[in-house]
Parts: sequence; C-alpha cells; structure tokens
Amino acid sequence: MNDRILVATGGRSEVAHLLSTHRVLRNTYALLSMTLLFSAAVAGTAIALRLPGPGMIITLVGFYGLLFLTTKLRNSAWGIAAVFALTGFMGYTLGPIVSHYLSMPNGNQTVMMAMGGTGAVFLGLSAYALVSRKDFSFMGGFLMAGVIVAFLASLAGVFLQIPALSLAVSAAFVLLMSGMILFETSNIIHGGETNYIMATVSLFVSIYNLFLSLLQLLGFAGRD
Repeated sequence: MNDRILVATGGRSEVAHLLSTHRVLRNTYALLSMTLLFSAAVAGTAIALRLPGPGMIITLVGFYGLLFLTTKLRNSAWGIAAVFALTGFMGYTLGPIVSHYLSMPNGNQTVMMAMGGTGAVFLGLSAYALVSRKDFSFMGGFLMAGVIVAFLASLAGVFLQIPALSLAVSAAFVLLMSGMILFETSNIIHGGETNYIMATVSLFVSIYNLFLSLLQLLGFAGRD
C-alpha cells in the first residue's frame, strides 16, 4: 500500500514538474517573440530617423542598468515592463549599426543574410535541445568564462583598432552565443530556470549578440 502511495505521489510530482516546465517554456517563447518584434520596430525607427548611436559608455550603463532593474523586478508584473525597456533600448543601439551596414555595397544582402543566419541557428539549436532533451548544464562555466574573455577582447579591439582581433571576437561570439542558446533552452527543459522573464532576457541577449557577430563577419567578407 505504501509503495503504491509513493509511486502515485512520485507520478504527480513528475506531472507537476512537466506542466511547470511547459508553462515556463511557453511563456518564454511568447515573451521572446514579442520583445524581438518590439526591438526590431525600435531599430527600424532609429534607422528611419537616422538616430546616432548612443556610444559605448551609455550603451553599457543603459544595458547593465536595465538588466539590473529587470532582475530586481523579475517576480512581479513590472518585470515585463522592464524586459520591454531593456530590449527596446537594445533595439535602439542596434539601429545605427544596421544603418551603417545598409549604407555599404550589398548592405541589404548582408543584413538579410545575418538575419537569416541568426534565425536558422536559433531555431535549429532550440529544436535540437527540445527534441533530444539533452542536459547541457555542464557548459555553463565554460560559456561564462568564454563570454568574459571575449567581452574583454572586444573592448581591447575597440581601443586598439585591430581588425583581426575584432573578427576573431565576432567568430568566438558566434560559437559562444550558439552554446548559450543550447544551454538556456536545456536549462528551461530540465527545470534549472523557472523564471520566464530571465529566460527571455538570456535568449534575447544571445540572439542579439549572434546577429551582431554574424553581421560583422558577413560585412567584412562582403567588402572589396
């Protein structure tokens, strides 16, 4: 009798876990879709109005400030507003960059290829993580260390004006952001991430950096 009770309890617990995971996954992709559309709209507005880039200092302060705010509000309804503020700001920073590439020869093709490549990588890796249900949590420490090193290298590339270093960083970010998509999707599936707001932010940042990195690589390859 006790064994049957334990089995029944374990079954209910597993069902509850699956339902919770499905809910987080559904909410994450719904919010991610809306924030991507909102960010694209803000970027398009910045391109149409030819707004200038905010500069590195404002970009870093704005991003980390809004990220801190989103983290603080992640368990309240205001967290959704903070997510849109963060992704909208990132869309604004993206506008002048895309505008620069559009002004280059074959710029439209370069931007479209970067968008297509980003979408293909995200959908392919997300589908693989969802179908295979493999646990990629072991990649967390490596990815975090890699992102920190690549970020510092990107700052060095900006100040030292070394094109080869910038390209190497872009290539590294393509690999790192691909790994982050696998890691975060797996984290949601296996219950490591239970807050869909933070899951959305993580995936959005990965997609944003993946697009920028592909844009730089394709833009360099398309130059005379």
